[in-house]
Amino acid sequence: MSTDPAHFDRLYAADPDPWGFETSAYEAAKLRACLDLLPEERFARGLELGCSIGVMSEALAARCGRFLGLDTARAAIDRARARRIANAEFRVAHLPRDWPDGGWDLIVLSEFLYFLDAEDIALTASRVASSLAPGGTLLLCCWLGPTETELDGRAAQSLFVDRLNGIAPFDMTDGHETDAYAASIWRLR
Repeated sequence: MSTDPAHFDRLYAADPDPWGFETSAYEAAKLRACLDLLPEERFARGLELGCSIGVMSEALAARCGRFLGLDTARAAIDRARARRIANAEFRVAHLPRDWPDGGWDLIVLSEFLYFLDAEDIALTASRVASSLAPGGTLLLCCWLGPTETELDGRAAQSLFVDRLNGIAPFDMTDGHETDAYAASIWRLR
């Protein structure tokens, strides 16, 4: 079973930045590494799934004409909106069920997939494959440490890539891995 959205509501009620996006050296380094992997300087339309309070979103939106950040937690979305990023929109969405219209040049899934069960990972792969514009970029990043979820980061990402490649041929074109996370760029063959 995917993580209950109420879990995230409780996290944000206890701490407005539960993962330390604004204060953690790990998060800052991971963000820089992910941005450095992006193969283009500009994207027409960017989508981030599980955008949290919008720290990564702000950096991504600076490279996008239009940007949409989605998260299941209203408190997270409120904080992301408070950044007042002119070209960005933030919405509460229960992913992968609530999916925006396609045509995205950039789709980002950073430390998101391991909160999903296998069925929702498969649905997410299907939605990503049908939503990514021709020539578009998919950025995946996963935590490599232990999780309290059905699948850890590497297993969830591996399952996602298997399902994605079962729908359309994607190739990893670049990547960066540390002891804590693995980030990779995927393009449709």
